[in-house]
Amino acid sequence: MNDRIPRRIIQTGREAGQSLQTRATIANLKLLNPDYEYHFFDDAAVEDFIAHEFPQYRTIFERFQFSIERYDFFRYLAVYRYGGFYFDLDVLLAEGISHLLDAGCVFPFEGLTLSRHLRDYHKMDWEIGNYAFGAAAGHPFLAAVIENCVRAQENPEWVRPMLRGFPPMFREEFVVLNSTGPGLISRTFAENPELAAHVTVLFPDDVCDVKKWNLFGTLGVHLMDGSWRTPSSFLRRKVAQYWELWNLRGVLKESNKLGKTREHRGAAVPHAAVRRSA
Repeated sequence: MNDRIPRRIIQTGREAGQSLQTRATIANLKLLNPDYEYHFFDDAAVEDFIAHEFPQYRTIFERFQFSIERYDFFRYLAVYRYGGFYFDLDVLLAEGISHLLDAGCVFPFEGLTLSRHLRDYHKMDWEIGNYAFGAAAGHPFLAAVIENCVRAQENPEWVRPMLRGFPPMFREEFVVLNSTGPGLISRTFAENPELAAHVTVLFPDDVCDVKKWNLFGTLGVHLMDGSWRTPSSFLRRKVAQYWELWNLRGVLKESNKLGKTREHRGAAVPHAAVRRSA
């Protein structure tokens, strides 16, 4: 499997009119990649895309409870159909992305996972992110991700193993992460090694260094504006932060024992942004 990623950038948002920060990050993408097609899908364009390109998923699309789930699902479908790179509106690049074209399919390292299912069952202590990724049109890994998004909607029990250990008061957010977000694509990666073999992961040099999480290799940074998260009370946010930090200390201890690097047999990309096994 050696199809190249086409020179195309896809982004989506609620409307074409954007904030100053968003206009700046869009301009950054275009200036660093001037020879790329650029496509922005607002809500109306997303609806039109689903209706014309994937009418078989119209019912599933409308059943998503949260808008972020629809945006997640759309990004997989759009890159699967057209090929290219998807970027969230809060991703800022430091250089162009053309040396990733030969990867065929490339995802960023997100961070160490809190999921006991990934850690204990799949022996995978990290997750890949979906805030930025690229793939050739029709890539089979994206096909599997799409299939699992549908599966998570049609059979919520399938998601349950990924929620083990998460308190009920925070579960709503983790349902989203594991039904269409990083938890789902990481589980798809773990459960399909034959497909994962054709995915390049942009690992940092130290996966246990939290300052190196949420980076698009050495090429850019996810600003993590968190606009998709459901508004909550001050007390609930503080309790959630305390719970996450407490658990993070535990998983960091586990992962430090495995060393600071992780390797994966993905496609070769000749750039320091990528760590891979020989």
